[in-house]
Amino acid sequence: MSEPLILCDNLVKIFKLLDDVEVLALQGLDLSVQRGEMVGVVGASGSGKSTLLNVLGGLVRPTAGKVIVHGQQLLKLSNRALNRYRQDQVGFVWQQSTRNLIHYLSAVENVEYPMIMAGHASRRSRERARELLDLVGLSERLNHRPAMLSGGEQQRVAIAIALANEPTLLLADEPTGELDSVTSARVYQLLKQLNRELNLTTLIVSHDPGIARHVDRVIAIRDGKLAGETRRNRAALADLPERPEELSLEEHFEELTVLDSAGRLQIPQPMREELKIGSRVTLERLDDGVLIRPVVDDETPARVSGRPGAAAPAPEQRTSRWRSFWKRDQ
Repeated sequence: MSEPLILCDNLVKIFKLLDDVEVLALQGLDLSVQRGEMVGVVGASGSGKSTLLNVLGGLVRPTAGKVIVHGQQLLKLSNRALNRYRQDQVGFVWQQSTRNLIHYLSAVENVEYPMIMAGHASRRSRERARELLDLVGLSERLNHRPAMLSGGEQQRVAIAIALANEPTLLLADEPTGELDSVTSARVYQLLKQLNRELNLTTLIVSHDPGIARHVDRVIAIRDGKLAGETRRNRAALADLPERPEELSLEEHFEELTVLDSAGRLQIPQPMREELKIGSRVTLERLDDGVLIRPVVDDETPARVSGRPGAAAPAPEQRTSRWRSFWKRDQ
């Protein structure tokens, strides 16, 4: 496999709010993204997903760890080099149109503006701005100002702006957050088209549960760490190559639990509660896998389920249920 375009190793970001108050936004996150991949990033509010995008985009510096994008170690770049990195190698699309567009400029002027700021002002920059607006389907809106455009059209202009300086990485933070479902689908379709045609590595932060249908894989961030991954179930699709639409959402995709560089994994909370998993487990090596078994502990049911006095299942019953969970993922 080729070198990844993005590599995060034990990435840490701490925000200092006051002299004695710190917020740990990223807690040793590991991530690898190949060139040309389209990845969705999901997680609860405050999980660290937007912080990850800001670090990858060079908007904030990481506190510790390693983050390499296109061969550059961002933690070691000077301020000047980091500015050049943001300008030349990263394109941004934000949720709010006010962050993407200058309200008193026309669509073509908005797209041309990043090229002017990068020192590329010329007749060619205006031609490229027109070409990009044509690429996103807005060749008839060149001279329209943002107020004259619909929400979906504004986001299309924003995507054209993000492509102005031919970036290697496109970062989109909730690009469909203010759009209806139909318009959102069109924006996702456009991003996917550009990803394929330009081989443009793309990361999209979203709260949309259906984002998995539009990207190669979805990573879930929880408590500042990579907690899980959802990807297309190639085996299921191979069984129905001519009628993939007959597969249900669950059959289309498979959910994986991710191990970090230290070998740690996060067991989903619903599974922990259902199987009464406390703070300790045992590992048993099998011929074709590993069985994780909760430690039988009188305190475990009360602590995890929140039901004092709940009876713990017998060890044999627990093992049987865990084998069922384990086999279900094979």
